[in-house]
Amino acid sequence: MKIIDGGVTAAKGFVATCTAAGIKYKDRKDMALIYSEVPCKTAGTYTTNIVKAAPVLWDKELTDHSPYTQAVVINAGIANACTGKEGFQYCEETATEASESLNIPVNSVLVASTGVIGKQLPMDKIKAGVKVMAQKLGQTIEDGHAAAKAIMTTDTLPKEAAVEVIIGGRCVTIGGMCKGSGMIHPNMCTMLSFITTDIAISKELLQEALSEDVKDTYNMISVDGDTSTNDTVLLMANGLAGNAEITSKNEDYNQFKKALNYINTCLSKKIAGDGEGATALFEVQVIGAESKEQAVVLSKSVITSSLTKAAIFGHDANWGRILCAMGYSGAQFDPEKVDLYFESKAGKLQIIENGVALNYSEEEATKILSETEVSAIADIKMGDAKATAWGCDLTYDYVKINADYRS
Repeated sequence: MKIIDGGVTAAKGFVATCTAAGIKYKDRKDMALIYSEVPCKTAGTYTTNIVKAAPVLWDKELTDHSPYTQAVVINAGIANACTGKEGFQYCEETATEASESLNIPVNSVLVASTGVIGKQLPMDKIKAGVKVMAQKLGQTIEDGHAAAKAIMTTDTLPKEAAVEVIIGGRCVTIGGMCKGSGMIHPNMCTMLSFITTDIAISKELLQEALSEDVKDTYNMISVDGDTSTNDTVLLMANGLAGNAEITSKNEDYNQFKKALNYINTCLSKKIAGDGEGATALFEVQVIGAESKEQAVVLSKSVITSSLTKAAIFGHDANWGRILCAMGYSGAQFDPEKVDLYFESKAGKLQIIENGVALNYSEEEATKILSETEVSAIADIKMGDAKATAWGCDLTYDYVKINADYRS
């Protein structure tokens, strides 16, 4: 596997663009379009929030029942959530506009929205934006990067990843872009992710690969514990790499899954590290677990602990908060067997052994916790299972950003 520059335009046959439609923001691009030159097998995973935005309902219908898709229209600023029948109708109107502009079927156009909940989309601006974008699609890295910037809301930077891998003797490329900074606690936040690949693979295996991988990537991140109404991950495969179509779980399928996992892990960590107001990516590894499920519960409990997140912001090795968060997680373990370490590029330091604090240097611990990427490793000594979760610190700016987000 080779890591390369790029995002959604990295794979063969995929183009993208963006425009400033003026939906909410007055000084930046706020719409993006991804288009494949040929029809795509498409998989999707969506929010588990009972309150689902109209685009989620539209896209799920397409990924479940449409024979193929070919385009995605994305807007930032208004989520089109809690908008009733009118909101769903606006999804169809957006898809119809793209259908006419790109000369493709309406049921091949996916839509996605992010932003304020409860407001209706300004359809005159949406339709005008679609028309403009249909005329300026491009396949360069810069085109993909511009699209990644256009879907941001409170994000501070665009998020992209791309890799190449040899499958069936052919070079297969997978690229992706995502957005997410607040309302992040996926149970597939507000989190949108779009992955494009030129691999030839059956729709059934494409969906299975995505559904399985989401469990270890997007579902292992949290910024604030709020599961969004709009969470969506879309994976489009157009087959232009020319490999023999993957129809069984063979070595080619395993290679694809490894590359897909890299993309999803990379994008997930970018979301967690760019949490609203965050100054650090906080990674929690639970090792020595009896089962994967136990490790998942424990690691996610720590990254969602507000007290632990605040301690990371303060560069404070307050290990009691971590042990406490593990203790109320619901998972069973022996606290008197836990070893805990802090690690960053500044070094690694054991903090507790068998549930008791060691005579460690607070100064060294603070140095380790002052980096922009910080890890806590908890060994519970019960088995060989493990899990990793990602979050961020909790800062004053998180409250400032969310206190007046709507206004």
